Amino acid sequence: MRTRPATGPDSGGGPMTSERTGTGAAGRAGGRTGGRRLLRVLGAGVAVAALAACANVPAGPGAATLGTAAAPGPGAPQADPGLSERLAAQVSGDAAFAHLQELERIAAAHGGNRAVGTPGYDASVDYVSSTLREAGFEVQTPSFDVRTFTANDARLTVADAPVPTEVLSFSPATPPGGLTAPLSVLPRTPQDPTPGCEAEDYAGIRAGSIAVVERGVCSFGQKSQLAGAAGAGAVIIVNTEDAALPATLGETPGVVPTAAVQKTAGEALRDGQQATLLLATTIQKQTSRNVIAETSTGDPDRVVMAGAHLDSVPEGAGINDNGSGSAALLDVAQKLGAAPPAGQKVRFAWWGAEEIGLVGATRYVESLSEQDRARLALYLNFDMVGSPNAGYLVYDGDDSDGLGGQPGPAGSETAEQVLTDALVAAGVQGPEGTAFDGRSDYGPFIEAGVPAGGLFTGAEEKKTPEQAQKWGGTAGQSYDSCYHTPCDGLSNIDRTALDRNVTAMGSAIGRFAEDLTGIPPR
Repeated sequence: MRTRPATGPDSGGGPMTSERTGTGAAGRAGGRTGGRRLLRVLGAGVAVAALAACANVPAGPGAATLGTAAAPGPGAPQADPGLSERLAAQVSGDAAFAHLQELERIAAAHGGNRAVGTPGYDASVDYVSSTLREAGFEVQTPSFDVRTFTANDARLTVADAPVPTEVLSFSPATPPGGLTAPLSVLPRTPQDPTPGCEAEDYAGIRAGSIAVVERGVCSFGQKSQLAGAAGAGAVIIVNTEDAALPATLGETPGVVPTAAVQKTAGEALRDGQQATLLLATTIQKQTSRNVIAETSTGDPDRVVMAGAHLDSVPEGAGINDNGSGSAALLDVAQKLGAAPPAGQKVRFAWWGAEEIGLVGATRYVESLSEQDRARLALYLNFDMVGSPNAGYLVYDGDDSDGLGGQPGPAGSETAEQVLTDALVAAGVQGPEGTAFDGRSDYGPFIEAGVPAGGLFTGAEEKKTPEQAQKWGGTAGQSYDSCYHTPCDGLSNIDRTALDRNVTAMGSAIGRFAEDLTGIPPR
């Protein structure tokens, strides 16, 4: 899970495009309970929400007053104020787990993964689509062009000694024999929380050199682009811990060959050392698909959208990342049904190509007209909701926790509060914030001005002692030690976390389908 277009920071589930530090935003956050603060109801007005460009649904009537549904047509169900509680009671971790079993079966039958451009991903699209159609939904699977990436070789030699390295996805290749040049190590200053994120950070580097920069808060693509613009021939990203750095440059233009090293190896690199970096990579164009389905009832001018990415990384079946969010969302859609008694239309999305740069979600948002974007009242994102050493994390909609991300558009704080309260009601003690740092499919919606929120149980970052005390699990270990690896299978799912999260998802989606109080007009 994690990625925004490769311009965003890195936080949790798709390929990392950004660079937040290894301690993690969630780990730095102080505990926040469901009663963190009371939200004032935002002024009544017109709330609008969006039709998918591919949905073939005509534009609805004019906007409705915030908190009230548009007048239903003859025979249409009235909005039911009990929808949220009923949906929360009907969804279940067991039902979501049954979908995960099918996704693992699909991966096992198709080379062990469900990555973009593979038969395993196409079979996952077919499974989700057929399940939705059986539940009464009309389903679209709009296609989009996507670049795929293959790394054939990655080698780094410094002062005639090999240094373990890994290539960032969508890195250009070096010349066939590699790039030999001196290192230009950017100064490491604790006072600078954004290393390598501004053009001035690269002032004075040697033309043609290999820039060495620490991981930080901006996207990897931004670092590579800035270094290239300053004359660097390549970039080495130094991780903030001794761990692999599964990351991507996404679709950032103007990048140069970019690799990563672990913390200890990076700290040994010195300015002026002679180095040779060889990266053999292949970038191809392919076609992938999203899955889109929406309710036939509810105001088409105020659409509540909920999404999860369906693709895995090539390394494994991706059962937590993000089979868990996809399966939980599929159960919510089934239990809500295609014609619920809702004030707002509810649109569900399963995104393709998240793991290589949020491509499916980005293409979808780009495909919407300005009017259709304005109809989107809210987007809720669910990426990794069954991590084995689970955290209970809610996107910090207003950046009130100071986690290093960005605040979402107005109304995101309401989504945060509703989701926090829903987790508490599901039995979670003190859910905490996680930053809107751009590593999952909410990124393009935020950029388009759509309020957003979501749930996340953590990826490669480590659980703190305080979190382990209140949530259980093991302090000092990753939330998901199988993140982006072959061991991300059914045994990698915490059934309790999955059950609590799908319950909270049902509660929150039902609440906003009933009532958009707190989500201002746009």
